[in-house]
Amino acid sequence: MLLVPLAGRPAAAAEAGTRPFTPKDLVTLDRLSEPQLAPDGRQIAYTMREANLEANRAERSLWRLDLAQPAARPQRLTGPGSNAWSPRWSPDGRTLYFLSSRSGSDQVWSLPADMGEARPVTSLPLDVDNFRLSPDGRALALSMAVFIDCADLACTKQRLTERAARKASGKLYEELFVRHWDSWSDGRRSQLFLARIEADGAVHGEPHWLTRGIAGDVPSRPDGDDSEYAFAPDGRTVYFDARVAGATEPWSTNFDVYAVAVDGAAPPRNLTADNAAWDGYPMPAPDGQRLYYLAMKRPQHESDRFAVIELDLASGRRREVDPGWDRSAGPLRISDDGRTLYTSADDRGEHPLFTIDVASGKVQRLAAGGHIGEFNLAAGRIAYARDTLAAPADLYLLEGGTERRVTDVNAERLKGVAFAAFESFEFKGWNGDRVHGYVVKPYGYEAGRKYPVAFLVHGGPQGSWLNDFHYRWNPQTYAGAGYAVVAIDFHGSTGYGQAFTDAISGHWGDRPLQDLQAGWAAALAQFPFLAGDRACALGASYGGYMINWIAGNWPAPASGPWKCLVSHDGELDTRMGYYNTEELWFEEVENEGTPWREAANYERYNPVNHVADWTVPMLVIHGANDYRLPLEQGLGVFTALQRRGIPSQLLVFPDENHWVLKPQNSLQWHETVQAWLDRWTRPTQPR
Repeated sequence: MLLVPLAGRPAAAAEAGTRPFTPKDLVTLDRLSEPQLAPDGRQIAYTMREANLEANRAERSLWRLDLAQPAARPQRLTGPGSNAWSPRWSPDGRTLYFLSSRSGSDQVWSLPADMGEARPVTSLPLDVDNFRLSPDGRALALSMAVFIDCADLACTKQRLTERAARKASGKLYEELFVRHWDSWSDGRRSQLFLARIEADGAVHGEPHWLTRGIAGDVPSRPDGDDSEYAFAPDGRTVYFDARVAGATEPWSTNFDVYAVAVDGAAPPRNLTADNAAWDGYPMPAPDGQRLYYLAMKRPQHESDRFAVIELDLASGRRREVDPGWDRSAGPLRISDDGRTLYTSADDRGEHPLFTIDVASGKVQRLAAGGHIGEFNLAAGRIAYARDTLAAPADLYLLEGGTERRVTDVNAERLKGVAFAAFESFEFKGWNGDRVHGYVVKPYGYEAGRKYPVAFLVHGGPQGSWLNDFHYRWNPQTYAGAGYAVVAIDFHGSTGYGQAFTDAISGHWGDRPLQDLQAGWAAALAQFPFLAGDRACALGASYGGYMINWIAGNWPAPASGPWKCLVSHDGELDTRMGYYNTEELWFEEVENEGTPWREAANYERYNPVNHVADWTVPMLVIHGANDYRLPLEQGLGVFTALQRRGIPSQLLVFPDENHWVLKPQNSLQWHETVQAWLDRWTRPTQPR
């Protein structure tokens, strides 16, 4: 396969800009997603997220681009206020199906390919969360949240109405989860249904319940989508993944792949019951004889390597397709001839698109440079979204080994903006391993000058600082404010092999800290424009934990460089972190057991035990609806700082979860953080 280099806005053009990139630019950019090629490959539909600062919300709309016309411009398909997403072409390419809330609830709609009027396909009593079209285009597999002891959709609707009318607000729970991510459990499960599309193009009557009896969510919550279920090529079977764990759900990652006949002739059948770890993302081969899916090998792990498994549906024989590839594959696509699989994966600070030869398991990069996001195949073409550290996502088309960029959705908004230059570097970290990092120069960089530094620590901790355009922690916003940026992929990061990722488990406070310290020293030695005496360290989630750990273990002024710290949604007390979080499998793997059996592991790297050594001014930020790392953790950090007499601030968002999603809140976040950095690294600069 041809390795395609990065195409896009040239660096020279970026440097020719006349103003820096700002947080307001970040918040107001249009965000492209969900590229969907028509079956003949001549059109592409996609979703655009558009921010409305005045209304403090974002809306989604559908767009289409005619790829057969080189000079064609993208065409908007849905008007303002209609809120539409998830475009999916019918198999004959004559109809575009999508989700929209224009009727007052989330339902499936259709739009003729000749762009007539949109029509409702479903008018169900419950919201449709996601859907897939059958291979013949005559049916929908769709997911809705229901009470699994109800007989029909009307029962769930009635029960919700009755609950809303009650004057007593108490809810009695008998098992976990009582809350997950950012919402309290109301007893419903996401379930799959089959709905027939009648001759008039609409669904009538009650959909058939495909996953009845499965006491789990299909797709998974909170972020699952239609990549977790698929029709067989003949349309007679639906494959899906689910975790059926009952009361053990919060400490289980035992997802399994199931098959169910669409005619309801038999209940769902578990195809992977022998693996107690995670199996998911099923994708059938075009001939229908084989099923491909992703599988982890270690129970309770959420960051184990996803291997690609081939299942012979007739014999039940399995084989790992890619045993020699030390990367974790993402959701799969397959070529029409069934010989080539397509996937994307983190890889040394990038997220390329790969091909996997089904017969040999040979893996090759297909498209590289930056972060390849969602991708789609049709008629010998591949369409994908790509973003980089210096460019938000746009669509690219790959055909016959030649890549071309087909959109520039933010051209007007970014006119005159100068994105800062960046480069990667490597150094020896813990255990002598090579560790990767990025350095971003500040806006208006001049050789010979020194600049204050924002030292960013990523979350996860099994994550990575990728060459991508991040909408929460974007280095360009710091560079635009005159800061250089250093970001390190410490041990625990993804994209460097499973052993590198695993190295952080049981070692939150030592190995990553050694990498961060060595990376900081290497960056100072290699990049003389970094002002080592004017630096602030910032992080969120695990990055927030690490900031709290740094405060007592890499302090200033005695032996540390930090003028200030920023801790967002960070853990203060790892012992209580177990008891007040929701996904317990993560804590038990990372600390090698429960706190009542492995108490020493929870205390070994517990930031709360080092509060007496804190000296550095800190800004603490927390979302009140964050149930992964509850608000009390951030309040505890601020309480400790205030009682110790350390300069500190607390920014709380009552309406945000683990992320900061509302446009105005994001602006406030960036303004508060930049003011804090300026206060301690530029004390004479007015603000």
